[in-house]
Amino acid sequence: MKEETRKKKLALKIIERLKEEYPDAGCTLDYDDAWKLLVSVRLAAQCTDARVNVVVEKLYEKFPDVDALAEAGVDAIEEIVRPCGLGKSKARDISACMKIIKEQYGGKVPDRFEDLLKLPGVGRKSANLIMGDVFGKPAIVTDTHCIRLVNRMGLVDGIKDPKKVEMELWKLIPGEEGSDFCHRLVYHGRDVCTARTKPYCDRCCIKDLCAKAGV
Repeated sequence: MKEETRKKKLALKIIERLKEEYPDAGCTLDYDDAWKLLVSVRLAAQCTDARVNVVVEKLYEKFPDVDALAEAGVDAIEEIVRPCGLGKSKARDISACMKIIKEQYGGKVPDRFEDLLKLPGVGRKSANLIMGDVFGKPAIVTDTHCIRLVNRMGLVDGIKDPKKVEMELWKLIPGEEGSDFCHRLVYHGRDVCTARTKPYCDRCCIKDLCAKAGV
């Protein structure tokens, strides 16, 4: 219990530092409706958010709403989303997902975590992103940046499984902070605590708190 209390205190300090460093951090996928974020987050698997933001513009020009995408052929969707990679499976999931939203939810994305998980192509990471960004509910989005950084920071110890990391963070991060905290980890992970190079610890805003600083 003492260790969990220590980690909670560490988490709160890290949250405050990251708030100061990235006050305006938010989702890097462009969307103005819940169903569009659902589409984008499926396309973002193994693809950059920047590329997804370009591709979806073309997708929405041709299929501007849930009904249009639900009625579109998988091949027609795939032709547009192919630059995001895994075009066939992504197109198939998007098509099936929009059909369910149209037929079962009246064209509206459900706001229950359990219902989101039942949608084709939607896992815990995607469902948490929707819950936090669209519905303003507590959420922990364990993407690759989050998993790498919380291990380095010492908030979790050698855990790489996304669900296990999420469960550990629920114990440490206040519910109302979770979504923004995870967005800030993305910014920090891209700019400072990088994956493909040695982390830039010399310009890190939490280097005095971090378990792996300078390693």
